[in-house]
Amino acid sequence: MTNDAPKAKRWRPWAQPIHWGVDLAMAIPFFLLETAWLVLDWMLGLGLEVWAAQGKRDRIDAAALAHIGRVQVLLIAAFVIGTLAGVFRARWTAIAHLLVALLAGGVLVVVQHQWDRSHTPPGCIRYAAHC
Repeated sequence: MTNDAPKAKRWRPWAQPIHWGVDLAMAIPFFLLETAWLVLDWMLGLGLEVWAAQGKRDRIDAAALAHIGRVQVLLIAAFVIGTLAGVFRARWTAIAHLLVALLAGGVLVVVQHQWDRSHTPPGCIRYAAHC
């Protein structure tokens, strides 16, 4: 008679979905924190810096570029955390980070559009290569 030792059960985090209570306990605070950071950064980080610049174009441009950089970092972080949540099968956390990524992408589009409108190139010179 042979006694087979039970096989060691390998634990894979993506094998079973995370319990919905734990998932929601992670998704809701992350969503609120990231959304609040995005709104407060727009109001306080960009808005107050532009107000403090008092019309100095170089300081306003520096504040806008810094804001664009911070939003890009948030967008990348939301995608990375959302991907990890998807791998670990935390459905609500992945959805919350997808929504934050969409919101950050929208903010990035708006800020980039404002930057492009305020920095229009000079008029086209006749027979120039870029016309």
